[in-house]
Amino acid sequence: MESSVDHKGRKLLFQRYEKNPILAPANWPYLANAVFNPGAVEVDGETLLLVRVEDMRGFSHLTCARSKDGKTNWEIDSTPTIRSAKNAQEGMWGIEDPRIVWLEERQEYAITYVSFSRGGPVVSLMTTKDFRTFIRLGALLPPEDKDASLFPCCFKGRFALIHRPIIRGEAHIWISFSPDLKYWGDHRVLIPTRPGWWDSHKVGLGPPPIRTSLGWLIIYHGVRLTASGGVYRVGLALLDLEEPWKVIRRSEEWVFGPMENYEQVGDVPGVTFPSGAIIDKKTNELRLYYGAADKVVGLAIADVDELMEYVRFCPMPQ
Repeated sequence: MESSVDHKGRKLLFQRYEKNPILAPANWPYLANAVFNPGAVEVDGETLLLVRVEDMRGFSHLTCARSKDGKTNWEIDSTPTIRSAKNAQEGMWGIEDPRIVWLEERQEYAITYVSFSRGGPVVSLMTTKDFRTFIRLGALLPPEDKDASLFPCCFKGRFALIHRPIIRGEAHIWISFSPDLKYWGDHRVLIPTRPGWWDSHKVGLGPPPIRTSLGWLIIYHGVRLTASGGVYRVGLALLDLEEPWKVIRRSEEWVFGPMENYEQVGDVPGVTFPSGAIIDKKTNELRLYYGAADKVVGLAIADVDELMEYVRFCPMPQ
């Protein structure tokens, strides 16, 4: 791993993998403009990334890439794993940005993703047991909505969904609940934007919520508009374990952001967009998979104990 320090010589929480980017269009077995924003999960002892692949029309689909160590020797499906359903209105212009959780109650994986419908981007859901066969459950909520993931468990019999609707032009992170994954209610703002801060324009969930002894760890992206466009950086929050609508900690500073050439040069410069995370229990490392400049997949690694120690001392939100 590359050793990254701040201007005072302090070790940064997330260290970039020295062989970044780990996946790029040049690695792909078929023609692709960009490969980025992957969902991540461990399946049968391997790391599986469900990667957003943009074709030369500008439409996206999803393709599986597998690795035994989650870093190297990726085996990529030779053709797209999941395309837009031809008869589905919500994915008529592509599907993108998956998040993956194992639903213990249903004994299957749930994949939330963004479908581009005639009415705009909408959060859709599919399930699978093997990442070979998929059951599409369709759109969950009206457009415009993005950056969604289910929690891996229920709360008093209800499923919980984190998502990012655009309401009155505002882009906050919300949480909603459902008894059946079909009808959603009890909607409330979870993590708002902060005017004037690094996350002042938009916020959106990164990987699915991660259960820890201190609470649900939330890794999110925040956007600030600058003279040269939006800059996508990464922040942290902690939710109450039993009442996940309660934010108990939130980082004031960003903990990761675009610095390297592959994060600054691409289809959209200045973007680090986390979308998948896996904790390696043997090494106590959190592997964070992210899209860089909307072009390639990067990997950043953090020590779990150091990460949680940092979050534990973040301030309570106002």
